[in-house]
Amino acid sequence: MSQTDANTTDVLVIGGGTGGYSTALRAASLGLRVVLAERDLVGGTCLHRGCIPSKAMLHAAELVDGIAEARERWGVKATVDSLDWPALVATRDTIVARNHQGVAGHLRAAQVRVVQGSARLTGPRTVHIEGAGEFTARRGIVLATGSRPRLLPGLVADGRRVVTSDDALFATELPASVLVLGGGAIGVEYASFHRSMGAEVTLVEAAERLLPLEDEDVSRHLARGLKKRGITVRTGSTLTATELLPDGVRATVRTPKGDELVVGAERLLIAVGRVPVTDGLDLAAAGLSADERGFVAPADRSRLETAVPGIHVVGDLLPPPSLGLAHASFAEGLLVAETLAGLPGRAVDYATVPRVTYSSPQTASVGLTEAEARARGLEIKVNTMPLAATAKGMVHGQGGMVKVIAAADGAGGHATGPVLGVHLVGSHVSEMIAEGQLIVAWDAEPSDVAAHLHAHPTLSEAVGETFLTLAGRGLHQH
Repeated sequence: MSQTDANTTDVLVIGGGTGGYSTALRAASLGLRVVLAERDLVGGTCLHRGCIPSKAMLHAAELVDGIAEARERWGVKATVDSLDWPALVATRDTIVARNHQGVAGHLRAAQVRVVQGSARLTGPRTVHIEGAGEFTARRGIVLATGSRPRLLPGLVADGRRVVTSDDALFATELPASVLVLGGGAIGVEYASFHRSMGAEVTLVEAAERLLPLEDEDVSRHLARGLKKRGITVRTGSTLTATELLPDGVRATVRTPKGDELVVGAERLLIAVGRVPVTDGLDLAAAGLSADERGFVAPADRSRLETAVPGIHVVGDLLPPPSLGLAHASFAEGLLVAETLAGLPGRAVDYATVPRVTYSSPQTASVGLTEAEARARGLEIKVNTMPLAATAKGMVHGQGGMVKVIAAADGAGGHATGPVLGVHLVGSHVSEMIAEGQLIVAWDAEPSDVAAHLHAHPTLSEAVGETFLTLAGRGLHQH
């Protein structure tokens, strides 16, 4: 086979993260020849610098918290003598390595050609991969180059005193105190982790509440849970000055009342979101450009195709309503692969994509918030139930709640329309949201859910009781 033939393919994917490799695997399964260009390791941010390693660390934090609970609530006289940070890191890295091997193995089995090297567009159907030459994609090119942590003007991350989430993940030691800037999912998770590991934690968010895109009751219950754990939460507050010290930082925080507070910490962790990566991609060579936020917008959402026919976008390069979540990227990859194979596609319904924050307590949501439903002028019925109102919730002792928003016609005071949103806060709710996703995605009504029993005693029993009440059949709620 000539070099020209070897470098001609049906689909060329730039970026091997969740969006990129899912596109490649699905396209290959549909009989297309696929080349995947990745300058680092397949698996992307989620596998190597985000979802997987951070959740492994949060599991370790959960174990530490469990020892404290055993001592304080259950009479088990146990203590944490010390923390072997290198051992924790080794276990985390083993989990990441095994997942990486799995992804690489799937790509090999699917006969996806993985080419390591930086890729740049040279035309609407051509790509140059460093060290491998020019490639031509007959059917299309997929941009899946991901994102990186956002920095703030005037703040330079030195990897020791001022760090990003990437830096914090690979730190050689744990700090005794942390100032976390940003109350979104990443900031909340890192604040929760460091508190479990014994650090003094201050969490600062410029918006009026944590997780500002979630339901207000979710934010309220989360903040209550974090404060109960000893985390100082300052919402509606901004960082106005930072002084680097030999052993940490001294930051000035302006509160909603205009007060200036000085906060000292060994580490300032910047967690104010992520920005798309298009460096070196040379979008202009293919007739494309990024918007003012760095996103590459699709011209056709039903195909995730740009204004240049044959060039598609998945993952963190997509602007809202895309969510920048790994599982949303999987759906986007499937859609694009099937589109390139000539199959009819269906646009990703982001309203039915679950959103989870793996802190302690956890949050999990799908669908509309109460404020969003009311802003649309919908007539709704809302029901909220504390997890502590169930026997299993009392066992866990971490508070939390179930909140359901459903359409209503005003008759009888019950919800008679489809469920619009399900919102959970508490222990293990990340494992409970799948039910909510199906309920919302399938336009189920409260009476549909109420017809099915939830096991007793479980935390999910609170979900069932919430729907029973909405359907006018409540047992323990009136």
